[in-house]
Amino acid sequence: MLKEKNLPDLSGSESLEFLKVDYVNYNFSNIKIKAFSFPNTSLAFVPGVGIKALTNHGTANISTDWEFESPLFQDTGGADLFLSGVYFTGIIILTRNDFGHPTLRLQDCYAQVSHAHVSFSGELSVLYNSFAEPMEKPILKNLNEMLCPIIASEVKALNANLSTLEVLTKIDNYTLLDYSLISSPEITENYLDLNLKGVFYPLENLADPPFSPVPVVLPERSNSMLYIGIAEYFFKSASFAYFTAGAFNVTLSTKEISNHFVQNSQGLGNVLSRIAEIYILSQPFMVRIMATEPPVINLQPGNFTLDIPASIMMLTQPKNSTVETIVSMDFVASTSVGLVILGQRLVCSLSLNRFRLALPESNRSNIEVLRFENILSSILHFGVLPLANAKLQQGFPLPNPHKISFVNSDIEVLEGFLLISTDLKYETSSKQQPSFHGWEGLNLISGQWRGKSAP
Repeated sequence: MLKEKNLPDLSGSESLEFLKVDYVNYNFSNIKIKAFSFPNTSLAFVPGVGIKALTNHGTANISTDWEFESPLFQDTGGADLFLSGVYFTGIIILTRNDFGHPTLRLQDCYAQVSHAHVSFSGELSVLYNSFAEPMEKPILKNLNEMLCPIIASEVKALNANLSTLEVLTKIDNYTLLDYSLISSPEITENYLDLNLKGVFYPLENLADPPFSPVPVVLPERSNSMLYIGIAEYFFKSASFAYFTAGAFNVTLSTKEISNHFVQNSQGLGNVLSRIAEIYILSQPFMVRIMATEPPVINLQPGNFTLDIPASIMMLTQPKNSTVETIVSMDFVASTSVGLVILGQRLVCSLSLNRFRLALPESNRSNIEVLRFENILSSILHFGVLPLANAKLQQGFPLPNPHKISFVNSDIEVLEGFLLISTDLKYETSSKQQPSFHGWEGLNLISGQWRGKSAP
């Protein structure tokens, strides 16, 4: 970022007594950092305050255009400036604004460059280099006065970008996801903790769900760079939002179901023939499944389950007639949730554990009931869940800044929350597909934030 930044012009006036010149007005413009080295750099948490940055023994090579004006001559050209003994220290204070955006503030800034060497180029470079040394001291003085204001200006520009960050993300045509900060970042001696809201809303209703989150306490670990705790509340709010938005109501034709059945002896042909055998059905039929309550989320150590209370109706539509219901029953489908991180998204998949019709126990031994239960279980397993998993492949976006990728990631299911442990890698190429709407276009130098809508 430093190499992409143009530094402010450097202007002044000096007398050159050894040349008996009363004054030389100078202006250095188009100042760019070509190369730099900060061999001794550290970041440290200051508990309850912020992050302290320190660098010393730094060097930098800078190119610049110059312009001189004096009673004796006036000229322009180019020059190289070598800086050494670069020292900087400051504390970045992290807080939260009223809209849940992170905000930054620079405190206790001190910056100094110990040495500067100017080398002019051009036809009269020999002449100009002869009085370069007397000019290095005032250049160094002016530069040192500019450094902290330059750094503060960049923090201010970054803050302006952060204030436009979209913390409310449209996930799909049903829901929004709120990733806003609910409190200012907490800083201890070893950790920086960010508490994000992590709640889903139906598109048309931003009221909080009718249940409260349970605080998540992350385990004390330090082998990974980043730990993300995703509370059960996150998934419960998603379940409630999708249920409220009607996303769990689906009607499938036999053709749609057949596209997702495995092609084996237990596939669609067998299922349909068994249904036909029971109901003597000759017309095309449809399956309508509607959740009767929000699916129930349960996170226990090593086990993530989703229980879906719903009703299933099998419908037929005879030629030139209205839809008729063949049978309608309530059921509960218990599924296991598989988890994987793909790119910067948490992707879930469902597999059927158990299917149970809501019937009195006295009817459970009936052979026809058991047979019908098996048929419906097959339809869910081979037809409905593949459709659901295809939708789930888009995943949930995980918060990560621009060009930062997750590497060496691991997911654990603990009691009441998921724990993602991951290292971070800065990507210099543009191949990464960032996942958190609002962070992906963040311009960390200056200018306007470039946001794109979530897929």
